[in-house]
Amino acid sequence: MLNNWVVMPTCLPLVRRRCHSCASERFRTSGKFRVNANHKLIDAWLLALCALCGQTTKLTVLERMNVRSVRPELLDRLHGNDPGLAAELLQDPFIRRRNHIALDWDGAWRLDTGRSDHLDRELIDVSVRFAARIPVRPVRLITEGFGLSRAEVERLITEGNVVSAVRLSGKLSGDFAFMLKR
Repeated sequence: MLNNWVVMPTCLPLVRRRCHSCASERFRTSGKFRVNANHKLIDAWLLALCALCGQTTKLTVLERMNVRSVRPELLDRLHGNDPGLAAELLQDPFIRRRNHIALDWDGAWRLDTGRSDHLDRELIDVSVRFAARIPVRPVRLITEGFGLSRAEVERLITEGNVVSAVRLSGKLSGDFAFMLKR
């Protein structure tokens, strides 16, 4: 029987960027946008507050774009301060590159295992799906999903009792599957 696990965000991640006021490296986003139009050109920014001093920084979403070239649904979502749009934009690699930011997902995600009792079986197949591109170590997911220690999971991997088509060291942010032999 295949177990389906889902890694899902619980809130917006912190933005890693240096603060010009206090030299902190973390900003919180609440999903608020600032939109400014100058004649036929429009600019839009996602606002973020420094985690230490509260200084505001703007993450560029649109820059000097013709108003007619922007989809009306996007404008409505920007004006409505849609938190779902903020989550989508933070995941966009182009936006992250343009603004020279990285995301800090610590404490902003959870693992949903479906709470099935599966440790009593000899062979356990698990499919892990990511609801968002959250970089997580597979070892951490296995430790949380099965309630094992990290050392025990590492031992199971080296003994060949945890096998996967993907490399289990490092971080993954895409769907994968693994098999645990007990």
